[in-house]
Amino acid sequence: MSIEQDSPNPGASGAKPRVAIVFGGRSSEHAISVSTAGSVLKAIDRTKYEVLPIGITHEGRWALVSDEPSRMAITDGRLPAVSEIAESTEGQVLLPSSPDSREVVWTTSGNAPKDLGEVDVVLPLLHGPWGEDGTLQGMLELSGVPYVGSGVLASAAGMDKEFTKRILQSHGIGVGDYTVVKPREWESEPGRAAARERIAALGLPLFVKPCRAGSSIGITKVKDLADLDAAIEEARRHDPKVIVEAGLEGREIECAVLEFEDGPRASVPAEILVGGGYEFYDFEAKYIDSSEVQIPAKLTEDETAEIRRQAVAAFEAFGCEGLARVDFFLLTDGRWVVNEINTMPGFTPISAYPKMWEASGVGYAELIDRLLQAALRRSTGLR
Repeated sequence: MSIEQDSPNPGASGAKPRVAIVFGGRSSEHAISVSTAGSVLKAIDRTKYEVLPIGITHEGRWALVSDEPSRMAITDGRLPAVSEIAESTEGQVLLPSSPDSREVVWTTSGNAPKDLGEVDVVLPLLHGPWGEDGTLQGMLELSGVPYVGSGVLASAAGMDKEFTKRILQSHGIGVGDYTVVKPREWESEPGRAAARERIAALGLPLFVKPCRAGSSIGITKVKDLADLDAAIEEARRHDPKVIVEAGLEGREIECAVLEFEDGPRASVPAEILVGGGYEFYDFEAKYIDSSEVQIPAKLTEDETAEIRRQAVAAFEAFGCEGLARVDFFLLTDGRWVVNEINTMPGFTPISAYPKMWEASGVGYAELIDRLLQAALRRSTGLR
């Protein structure tokens, strides 16, 4: 599949737009976000854009970081962190606080704020809560700063697997059977008993997941109900709200969606082939041992057309903007069900999203350019 070129519109002034690349964050996906940022910093066209890398530490401090992509990679199982590449252990970077200014400043205790210059657009490469879930998007809306990706509602709903399924179901898009265990319910014995009863009705195997997390962190495959409580406690280490899904028999297929000037389009799909003795696509299979991603997936023409149609339908159902990755299961009976929608998919060297677009005729640097240009064209606020 090839994609015809749109004419980019870098801005009326002719000056290079300045991009604040924000990454890291407080979620358990911190290292994946850092790795994503390293890949983007390496690939972004420096002849077209100025960059200002800003990292958020595990503790939530916004720090100036070195523009050194090589230090941000996952290497030999070592996970990178913002604290390792921060230029200073003190001070705080502050983004604009109102629509009247685009100035970014650096503050330290007892000193006058240092002006770091204006930014034209923010590329928020955060994964998980406190960044991908609408929180950062809300702050940027209040500041009036353009940013890449979906707005507050789509980001929040896409992060919460319960509401992901509710929205998809309301639009006639298939999802698997599931139940949700909320914090107050699990914290009382009658609530636990009711939750266990609902969960048992789903059958085995089960997948127990944090409701608002990604990168396959905190997920347990349960094949014996005796292991259920431990699996729920593991998920609760990452999110007090837990979703339990019935196991599905089928193939795991992903599809990337990108917003063009004439609307969203879907890439060729990819298939996840989990090997190395892993039972499912967990964190280690995904990022450490690098399970195979087959692009394009071996599907019939009709199957490819259908997954691309449903991926765009899911994108539109959420009101997504910019980009999304939609993850499906193709069941043994031929039905498609959506597993989740990811409003800020990974951009690491092994991530499926940029690979799917590369196979569709849009290279990595062009992909970043398209996302930034779309954000610069779009207004903030209600739209």
